[in-house]
Amino acid sequence: MANTHFIRELSSGLASQITEWRRTFHRYPELSFREFRTAQFVAAALRNIDGIKVETGVGIETSVIGTLSSGEGPVIAIRADMDALPIKEENAADYRSRNEGMMHACGHDAHTAILLGTATILSEVFKRKILRGTVKFVFQPAEESIDQHGLSGSPYLVQAGVYDDVDAAMALHMCPWLPVGAAQLHDGYSMASADVFEGRIYGTGGHGAYPELATDPTWMLGPVMQALHGIVARKVSALDPAVISIGQIHAGSASNIIPTEVFIEGTIRSYTPEVRSLLEAELKKAFSIAEHLGGKYSFKVTKGEPALNNSPVVNKWIEHRLLEMYPGFEIVKKPFGMGGEDFGYVTQKLPASLFFLGCALQDHLKRDLHTPIFDIDESCLPIGAAVLAQTAASFLSGDVGVLNHKTVEVQAHGA
Repeated sequence: MANTHFIRELSSGLASQITEWRRTFHRYPELSFREFRTAQFVAAALRNIDGIKVETGVGIETSVIGTLSSGEGPVIAIRADMDALPIKEENAADYRSRNEGMMHACGHDAHTAILLGTATILSEVFKRKILRGTVKFVFQPAEESIDQHGLSGSPYLVQAGVYDDVDAAMALHMCPWLPVGAAQLHDGYSMASADVFEGRIYGTGGHGAYPELATDPTWMLGPVMQALHGIVARKVSALDPAVISIGQIHAGSASNIIPTEVFIEGTIRSYTPEVRSLLEAELKKAFSIAEHLGGKYSFKVTKGEPALNNSPVVNKWIEHRLLEMYPGFEIVKKPFGMGGEDFGYVTQKLPASLFFLGCALQDHLKRDLHTPIFDIDESCLPIGAAVLAQTAASFLSGDVGVLNHKTVEVQAHGA
């Protein structure tokens, strides 16, 4: 196995560099599908690392793939997302966003910097000629948003074949609810599939003074909403995570006009494919109530990312390497919640896992993900780089005991 002390020392020595990378990305955030400056910076940084082959624009214009290989052998991929959010930053740090209305409020700046650190470390390990195989460093655009085709960045890279030759993959995420020195891992379904539903209830509309002459979709809305909000409570087992939330309701144009339609949009979240299908079917039934009240309806679901399904085997590698390098680390084992994560496309394809790395600043502020005051304790950065590098090195050296895709897949799904 690659020497644990060697990798930890390399990572510690890179701490200031990884921090500076993170602050550079934080100063200049870019939204999904527009990460042009970020991608150029990442590609240039990778080209300065010995032994790394760099590809850009694979599957999507702003993607960057770095490959480090010693020839034949197993292949592991490590992914970092690069995009920011349309949030106006409220922090006062000197590295705060300089792009108005954009902010790295989900830690993708840290993910990208950590993966550059991981690539730097593994380049030095490869020089020792003790590893056989390949590491792919996948810098992925557009995790936060979808395009006009309903796709985020991850499925484009999957479709482009980036993961076709990969035996296992991993990623990390900043965790502001845990301090530095803790990590959260969970086997199996750990984050939700995220779909968007859109429904319309149609009536005839009419004059507000003569409602008896109209078919009123706002009246039909009441029973539809009651049925909709009862789905999770009465149609889904209490043991299965599921969420239906309304985000928008629009109707009407004036106080004296009964509208012809009501528009409703919301999100559907679930962990398992079975519950995902059930929620869609029950939502359609809820909207169909309009037909029994003299109206009509339309309904559609736009599929988002699948649920994140973490491999227990890959999780075990990460946990063992983490505790090996940092013996006092706290490991929290529970699901990550009902948020979505497009790394789910990767876990759907091959054995892979994403874990959350504690990063909370000890300043008594609640710096949650997707908030204007999100920030991190940057001492977590070299820890993340070291753990990813050590896990990848252990995989290539055979110390995790699993070297081929079929064996990983069998163990990951509990055969």
